[in-house]
Amino acid sequence: MSKAELDHLCALAEAAGREVLDVYRSDFASWAKDDGSPLTQADLRADAVIRDGLQAAFPGVFVLSEESSSAADGDQDRYFLVDPLDGTREFLQRNDEFTVNIAVIHDGRPIAGVVLAPATGELFYAAQGLGAWKKVAGQLTALRTVPAGTALRVIGSRSHATAAQAAWLDSLPDKYSFVAAGSSLKFCRLAEGRADIYPRLGPTCQWDTAAGQAVLEQAGGVVLDAQGQPLRYGLHRPILNPHFVALGDPRLAYPPLA
Repeated sequence: MSKAELDHLCALAEAAGREVLDVYRSDFASWAKDDGSPLTQADLRADAVIRDGLQAAFPGVFVLSEESSSAADGDQDRYFLVDPLDGTREFLQRNDEFTVNIAVIHDGRPIAGVVLAPATGELFYAAQGLGAWKKVAGQLTALRTVPAGTALRVIGSRSHATAAQAAWLDSLPDKYSFVAAGSSLKFCRLAEGRADIYPRLGPTCQWDTAAGQAVLEQAGGVVLDAQGQPLRYGLHRPILNPHFVALGDPRLAYPPLA
């Protein structure tokens, strides 16, 4: 992916973010989808902006979003994976920890990703060969993970903590601190060196993780499944991810995932 193409994805995410904030600042309503997850006009408006923008700029490239997909079957090897509003529960709680996610998948791996937190103005983006970056108020910072210290800094879900996660934390051999965060921001906190490990022992979908994984991997981290293999993607794969752990320091040892 070229820098111009990555910049265009960032612009699309920012345009979608403006739609999200327009709803966020209003007296909005929500309703439940068939799977019980919440949906708002922000999800739909952001999805329309991203889908239309991708189809115009990258004609013929398949787009799979949480809220829609391209009409025709797409290329199994290269496509866009989109979550127009990741962290809808955080959006409903108005805690600002929701994101707009756009990822490029090639041969099962996220090779580029954009994560925008509209309420905080944080933009994270990365691509193979271009590094990982954070932009806030026009200030650009290169992202690089840091080696884990003696006191492990664990980051986890604010809205989706599970008994399995609690048991995993209890199995850690050393002292640790824990901070909760919403949406794909957890990957970005690892990428910028503010956390060491993110265990996920509960359900996520491919569109929840792909963009954040791209940012983290290009910053020097990894996202591994229970077999210790990089978390992979594909139109032929189940939309639900397996359990995984995200590491800022790839050398960090951790207990097995349940």
